[in-house]
Amino acid sequence: MPSAMEGSEGGEEGEILRYEETEDNSVSPSDLSELLKEGTKESHDRAENTQFVKDFLKGRIKKELFKLATVALYFTYSALEEEIDRNKDNPVFAPLYFPVELHRREALVKDLNYFYGEDWKEKIQCSEATQHYVDRIHHVGQHEPELLVAHAYTRYMGDLSGGQVLKKVAQRALKLPSTEEGIQFYVFDNVSNAQQFKQLYRARMNALDLDKNTKERIVEEANRAFRFNMQVFDELDKIGRTLTEEAQDGGFPVHDGKGDIRKCPYYADKLGKVGPGCPYHAAVALAKQPLVQLLLATCVAVVAGAAAWYLL
Repeated sequence: MPSAMEGSEGGEEGEILRYEETEDNSVSPSDLSELLKEGTKESHDRAENTQFVKDFLKGRIKKELFKLATVALYFTYSALEEEIDRNKDNPVFAPLYFPVELHRREALVKDLNYFYGEDWKEKIQCSEATQHYVDRIHHVGQHEPELLVAHAYTRYMGDLSGGQVLKKVAQRALKLPSTEEGIQFYVFDNVSNAQQFKQLYRARMNALDLDKNTKERIVEEANRAFRFNMQVFDELDKIGRTLTEEAQDGGFPVHDGKGDIRKCPYYADKLGKVGPGCPYHAAVALAKQPLVQLLLATCVAVVAGAAAWYLL
């Protein structure tokens, strides 16, 4: 079993946890880590096979969409880490409190500052799917803190695993700086060996004093966390289909006029709030007016007639 040294109760502020890997032959099928691994396998597979994730892994990710995904992560981790801090002394979560090693909010602030500038807070908003996720995290942290481990496990263990693959894909596909600007979320400076740290984390989970029913509820909550993530992925995929062109040299992406105005990337990126000012939606709305459509149809008919006459 991994053993922790110099900070055996988790990494506090200003303190970096050190750990070493030893052979672990004591894992039991009834341990929480094993129950989570087996109990979320199907959800994990479904999440990996969402269109957004499949496109991401193939390097088919637009910069504007990556920025929106970063926004979703910011709101998610802000909620998660607020509730983790609230429960840092609660026995049902305290052994898993690793703010120095794991917390992502400050890294996401750096990424948002890189993508949106210093006034990034004025340019972003929490999407509908992300808000549902955030609301659930707050409910759990405040009313069912024993389930908070499910959300921490789902996010942080994933970040230390597949997240490192996504980091390389994003850096290459979006031509991000080699200095890792824009992908600080995936950089864990205080985790020297991800595999060893994950073993330590699982050992801490298994040491929690939980009865069988609570463990089953945690597995159920982890599956719910996966569903929330998939809903965010699906939402991003829908937005991605409206991005017909990548932003160029500080400009804004072209929106095809379909869907909810709140999801127009031009408007969201420009003002960060809903309103009537998006030029693309304004143009589309104008084009849908009956009189305008009649005039356009007449123009098309005249041009087509002239072309036919010319060819004769």
